[in-house]
Amino acid sequence: MDNAMFCWQCEQTAGSKGCTRVGVCSKDPDVAKMQDVLIYLLKGLGFYATKLIEKGEVLPQEYGEYFTEAVFATLTNVNFDSQRFVKYIKRGNEIKKDLMEKSSHIENLPMGADFISPETRGEILNLSQRPNLGVMDDEDLDMDIRSLREFLIYGVKGMGAYHHHAYALGRYEPEVANFMYRALGCTLDKTLTAEAYFDLNMELGKTNLKCMEVLDAANTGTFGNPEPTEMLITKKKGPFIVVSGHDLRDIGDLLKQTEDKGVNIYTHSEMLPCNAYPELKKYPHLIGNFGGAWQNQQKEFDGIPGAILMTSNCLMKPRDSYKDRIYSTSVVGYPEVSHVPTNNKKKDFTAVINKALELGGWPEDETEKRIPMGFGRNALLSSAQAIVDAVKEGKIRHFFLIGGCDGARPGRNYFTEFAEQTPKDTAILTLACGKYRFNKMDLGSVAGFPRILDCGQCNDSYTAIQVALALANAFDCDVNELPLSFIISWYEQKAVAVLLTMLYLGLKDIYLGPSLPAFVTPNILSVLVEKFNITPVSTPEDDLQTILG
Repeated sequence: MDNAMFCWQCEQTAGSKGCTRVGVCSKDPDVAKMQDVLIYLLKGLGFYATKLIEKGEVLPQEYGEYFTEAVFATLTNVNFDSQRFVKYIKRGNEIKKDLMEKSSHIENLPMGADFISPETRGEILNLSQRPNLGVMDDEDLDMDIRSLREFLIYGVKGMGAYHHHAYALGRYEPEVANFMYRALGCTLDKTLTAEAYFDLNMELGKTNLKCMEVLDAANTGTFGNPEPTEMLITKKKGPFIVVSGHDLRDIGDLLKQTEDKGVNIYTHSEMLPCNAYPELKKYPHLIGNFGGAWQNQQKEFDGIPGAILMTSNCLMKPRDSYKDRIYSTSVVGYPEVSHVPTNNKKKDFTAVINKALELGGWPEDETEKRIPMGFGRNALLSSAQAIVDAVKEGKIRHFFLIGGCDGARPGRNYFTEFAEQTPKDTAILTLACGKYRFNKMDLGSVAGFPRILDCGQCNDSYTAIQVALALANAFDCDVNELPLSFIISWYEQKAVAVLLTMLYLGLKDIYLGPSLPAFVTPNILSVLVEKFNITPVSTPEDDLQTILG
């Protein structure tokens, strides 16, 4: 309780126990405290919102959008700017007061439900010394209940990221917002049992499936279905902007604003799948992909002669060598980094474009190299019969879904080595930035398909789930009877939300690594192992032997 901060929401948390002085992500204690205060405020806001919804009230969409963005802002590697959190807290106070006024007298109000935060930075930081704030709010709380409670909170944060991307494209989903209200509101209830929390986590998995469906419809409805594409991964001469993060709306707007400007656009990290969407790839200045996963950005961005736009999570502390050319937008923030605001639901990227032109770009072309990608849900399902036939004919022995969040912790070479060692008569589905551990390898083809089938972002987890369910239907079997294994790398809270969706669907035999979440207690882990056979990764050789026999 005497620590400067306490955070254990990501895989890289210090010592696999918790960050107590400064975040491994570079989050400082002040930002950590601001986030604790904001989440505490949102718990009460969610409580009152739920009471009104239960009475038949329809809350303004603006409130749901605020709630979604606020939880997203506390997700790992999103916002490091304490002044931005002051604004979130002020707006949260306004909305909460409105909800409290609309609610009739509520008996047995849980502690903290009516909390209204002070609104200056100094006063807010002083609040961190009061009880009932943060992970370790109550030292007497049963650790298994704390574990399941934090599982729920982190799942809400992850789902908030997906919902934010969906409504940026006009697909707001009240069912998702209403569950987020209720889930955070429930965490104020000191009487909730471990069983009740477990049920809420399964409900979050169900709701997140709906959320991912909505996001999939938003992306494909706006930009078309991803198409198998040979994507450039080398540099082209001229001015350029590197776009990182996850937000398709932002890169779409940037492509429109850079037409005929002589500026090339490269995707980075989780933006890579944009190169496969018809309504994005139609722009000839969407050149291809630069670099790899998010944790390499400090090295890859070091002094590059171009501008950088961060559209969502995965921002790292910028080095001085590129701090003058990196821009944040939307929920992303870092002190002293230029921010592109949203005005009347529009963004003006002129400053980013001018910076790219000023810097001049790459002086010459690199020797061209391309890799296959763009095997989204529509592309794979249109080939479902061919895939089924290949399995029945013995051409494809097994499928491995190797994907998830990448990270810097030692041990992630496991996923590279696993992919390398998969037999030649097997296929690899991959998504999210975990793909960068092996996506540039030439593993050949199997039954007419590339052995590495890139399904998209972590936001496209819905694709992998729908493909698995479609194959189970085609083979007339349970999904757990398919020749399919899940080899999942995790890092932050979106991975928590997706894992809960997989568990809700009853998917079993999931290999998870490189280390297990610090917030999962031994008792909770034993339940997950017993019910779902979640298995910590060991070595590629041993795990492949277990899977294939």
